[in-house]
Amino acid sequence: MDSFYIITNILKDKDYAVTDKICNYIEQKGKKWTLAKKDEEGHILPGTVPSDVECGLVLGGDGTLIRAIRDLEGEELPLLGINLGTLGYLAEVELKDYQYAIDRLCGEEHAAIELRMMLEGVAGDEKRDLAVNDIVLTREGNIRIVQFNVYVNGTLLNTYLADGVIISTPTGSTGYNLSAGGPVVEPTASIIVITPICSHALNTSSVVLSAEDVIEVEVCPGRYGRQEEVALCYDGAVRRKLVSGDRVCIRRAEETAKLIKLSKESFMKTMREKMKGN
Repeated sequence: MDSFYIITNILKDKDYAVTDKICNYIEQKGKKWTLAKKDEEGHILPGTVPSDVECGLVLGGDGTLIRAIRDLEGEELPLLGINLGTLGYLAEVELKDYQYAIDRLCGEEHAAIELRMMLEGVAGDEKRDLAVNDIVLTREGNIRIVQFNVYVNGTLLNTYLADGVIISTPTGSTGYNLSAGGPVVEPTASIIVITPICSHALNTSSVVLSAEDVIEVEVCPGRYGRQEEVALCYDGAVRRKLVSGDRVCIRRAEETAKLIKLSKESFMKTMREKMKGN
């Protein structure tokens, strides 16, 4: 690869010391780099990605990488995460190994690209939004459970009295889904996982579905017809508020996340190492 696109989390590299170090090393290899242009909220400005860049180097943690994937929708740019965060399931290269990673990318051997499925959600007449990890509906306001009806391909699957419902990709299975008691899934698999959050029931098991299934989650009225308020979140970011009677339709997205894979370590070994002490 000859041209790199650098995406920096300025909260983790405030003075750009790490970014400068990596850019200088790219120049030493005789290659080019471009620093991502962002708006005031830290999102990559649409239409500013040069046409000649071959891969993106994301300097931050998993959250930075997820945001980059969403911001670069439609660019078809493979990304490599250089971890400046904590666990770093997606950002697989640790900072101390950045030279090795760039050497590999600049070499003659083509880097492997791992495709990860994503989800899209549409609520009402709103435009669709994408999620790399998960789409979550969670209660707002007072501490009380909410009733959710979950439909799969038009048929009622289950009714949950819970704090919320997580619809997760395999990539997101090690995130909120895991914390809520859901299963860990090999990240390149093609399935969808539904996990209730603090469900008021004896059976709170997750449900694993085909990636081709279409899921609808309906917010039900509360006791005595009370209107409930729910936050609809994509990858941890609140996109809109739902109320009783509202539905969100969730399905597999046509887009995929393209992650550069340099390590040959298995996912299970990586997870075991990352989760030590947790």
